[in-house]
Amino acid sequence: MPAVTVEDMGRLPRLDPVPGARPRRIRQVTTAPAGLEGEGFPVRRAFAGVALADLDPFVHMDQMGAVEYAPGEPKGTPWHPHRGFETVTYMIDGTFEHQDSIGGGGVITNGDTQWMTAGAGILHIERPPEALVQSGGLFHGIQLWVNLPRAKKMSPPRYQDIRGTKVALGRSPDGGALLRVIAGSLGPLAGPGVTHTPITLVHATLAPGAQLVVPWPERQNALAYVLAGQGTAGAEKVGVGRGQLVVYGPGQTLVLEAAQVQSSAEPAFEVLLLGGEPIREPVVAYGPFVMNSREEIAQAFEDYQRGRLGQVPVEHIGG
Repeated sequence: MPAVTVEDMGRLPRLDPVPGARPRRIRQVTTAPAGLEGEGFPVRRAFAGVALADLDPFVHMDQMGAVEYAPGEPKGTPWHPHRGFETVTYMIDGTFEHQDSIGGGGVITNGDTQWMTAGAGILHIERPPEALVQSGGLFHGIQLWVNLPRAKKMSPPRYQDIRGTKVALGRSPDGGALLRVIAGSLGPLAGPGVTHTPITLVHATLAPGAQLVVPWPERQNALAYVLAGQGTAGAEKVGVGRGQLVVYGPGQTLVLEAAQVQSSAEPAFEVLLLGGEPIREPVVAYGPFVMNSREEIAQAFEDYQRGRLGQVPVEHIGG
């Protein structure tokens, strides 16, 4: 799981815990069920079983893989529409291509992020490049859906290409944990992602036995999704492992600790930390659209069918 790694952790800024800060207690731990997405690539539905009110402003998250594809096996998604939210695709291992109807897109690989604001409407496609389809290989990533408030749901579509080399890197005081801040701010670390809704998105890697105490914005909720490895969450040390989501309650810090012994296949405790300021508006999510009412969902489908959400580029028609 390379993402972005650092040989000399001592050169990174330290993320020190705030003295006297109150740890957030664990409210819920769930296990993500497995499924298939798009043309058949395996996913874990990270938010299954969690109330939308506890996720707000997030709506949906898939862990894509990790899977070792044989030659000819890699799969993606066909062209499809979105409206009313943002998709954040964080590639941990492997390579993925994106293209959309407003001319955005590109290739992301280890540690890169594609941040697409669908807003009023967009068509896009995600797939492994042809070279990866032919060769096979490791594929692992995350796709997160971030809701937009009513006032911004019909904003113009926007695309951000965030290279892994641009994320803010930091470490725990003892150097046992590496943090990659993609969006939001933690102490001296500020991620490059530009967000409509204030959120924090961090990929943390904890060495065996390492502890991490992260200062967390009090106005934001807090979630931790285990990408790999074993450890505990919270000051109460609730055991968690790969494919499990932790929902934290109110407080000022998040506490995580890696198990002393990890498996050879997953040598570190890999955790995605995310949180945001709740929007607190009605959410109606259906298929590729996230709106505030059923009427708005019906309008989105009508607009898509009439071609108002964009057109597939000419070079892809029939392809």
